[in-house]
Amino acid sequence: MFLGVDGGGTKTAFCLVDLDGRVVAEARTASVYYLSDGIGIVEPLLRQGIGEVCATAGIAVADITHAFFGLPAYGEISGDVPVLDALPAKILGGAHYRCGNDMICGWAGSLGGIDGINVVAGTGSIAYGEHDGRQWRGGGWSELFGDEGSGYWVAVNGLNAFSRMVDGRLPAGPLVGEMRNALGLVADFDAIDVVVNRWHGDRGKIANLSKVVVAAADAGDIAAAGILGRAGRELALLVNVGRAALEFPASHRVPVSHSGGMFGSAQVLASFRESLTLDFDLRAPLLEPHIGAALHAARLHGHPLRAEHISSAALSP
Repeated sequence: MFLGVDGGGTKTAFCLVDLDGRVVAEARTASVYYLSDGIGIVEPLLRQGIGEVCATAGIAVADITHAFFGLPAYGEISGDVPVLDALPAKILGGAHYRCGNDMICGWAGSLGGIDGINVVAGTGSIAYGEHDGRQWRGGGWSELFGDEGSGYWVAVNGLNAFSRMVDGRLPAGPLVGEMRNALGLVADFDAIDVVVNRWHGDRGKIANLSKVVVAAADAGDIAAAGILGRAGRELALLVNVGRAALEFPASHRVPVSHSGGMFGSAQVLASFRESLTLDFDLRAPLLEPHIGAALHAARLHGHPLRAEHISSAALSP
């Protein structure tokens, strides 16, 4: 039995896949993104999710053959890597697992673990690719000075456009009403109170406002549409740079896919597609990232599973 764990910015998803590729159980917990609340949150949440997914499958934790833990911010604080690497052993009771950044889950799920590049645009944004044994990462520089094209980035740019519209520095559009409703504002300046004081700048809550920007763009807001267009271009730039870094031949049609909620916006996806500069094979995601994590666990164990088998098994009664 292979365990996959995908730790996103707003939730952590778990799944168990058997030796034949059948998804036998799934579970969810709160996010293990620990940079705000401390690394101490990680082990209890992993223990909770593993316990739940094993209970659903009717197996003991000791029955897990191999696991892959895709953890947000993994590898971004060097001193934390040994701590994170050691945590799963306390739960699994052995060393039959590997930890890595959650970007690997998106790549393994979307492309089925083949050579190519995947871009994640959820709460944050990051890209990961492999080619001929090479590995490459781009983006993921945190919401403070990176994560372009992510839900957080779109939301912050949306809040900026809202403030400019209210001031008269931009022509007012549907974004004003959408943001007022989403934040429950009595007065426009209460946006500061909600986001800064009540939410304390909560990463997930702010990123959720990206839906407001998408709704405003769909309603014809020019500024909101511009934000989504820039998001798509920023995400495509990761792919364009990654292709060169991975040394794909110029004649090679590189498989590319995507994961994360921002790609649910038709405007982001269209801008992303139009901004890919060379010959790319843009593919719809095959599997969700947590299932991709389980597929990667099987691969690491020397028991490669085909993504199409896992997908069809997951969809079967």
